[in-house]
Amino acid sequence: MQYVCRARLLATLCWAAALILFVLACTLALAGPAHADGDPASDVLIGQDLFPGYGTLSPKITDELYSVTSAAEHAGYPVRIALIDSKQDLGAVPQEFGHPEKYAYFLDYEINPVVGGHILVVMPHGFGLASGGRPQSIASLSGIPIGPGTSGLGAAAVAATEKLAAAAGHPLGSGAASASVPLGASGASIDRALETLLVLGALAALAISTAVAARRRHTPARPADARH
Repeated sequence: MQYVCRARLLATLCWAAALILFVLACTLALAGPAHADGDPASDVLIGQDLFPGYGTLSPKITDELYSVTSAAEHAGYPVRIALIDSKQDLGAVPQEFGHPEKYAYFLDYEINPVVGGHILVVMPHGFGLASGGRPQSIASLSGIPIGPGTSGLGAAAVAATEKLAAAAGHPLGSGAASASVPLGASGASIDRALETLLVLGALAALAISTAVAARRRHTPARPADARH
């Protein structure tokens, strides 16, 4: 009986691992802002470096944001940016509006195990920064103005990323915000997510093979045909 229970447990673990793989694969495929849900920023930031919210972000600022995050990653300071201009951008957690540092910690807790790096949140009220499950200092960001609208948040995020990278000992080269890069997830970001998927896939395959082997080992043999 205990062997049957073990086989069932392993089968359950197998299905759970497969479900996790499916969810992560779908999330990675996201290329733009998700519709409002529990926390849209965490869904989007697993697959790309920028969550622009649901406001209007100018093409120029969009290009600068992707350029500066790409430059920061190459310089050794990976960062993902969430622009939160209204409660609508927070989905089911609108109470976090006005608390950028608290929300940065929340986002980091949600996605850090998958993507790593730093999480920078910009709201009209200020900045928030978190990494590795801990809030990080934003002292170097004092004096950076935050303009109105999503584009104002984006411009502030560009300046903040450059200052944070420099303060951490990873200064960005001149013109980092104007370099041309493809939109969406960076190569290193995709690599990290794919590595996670491969590990989960290996675990799922191991669970499947172990469950099948256990069932074969402990399934009673059929009695011989009485006619023989």
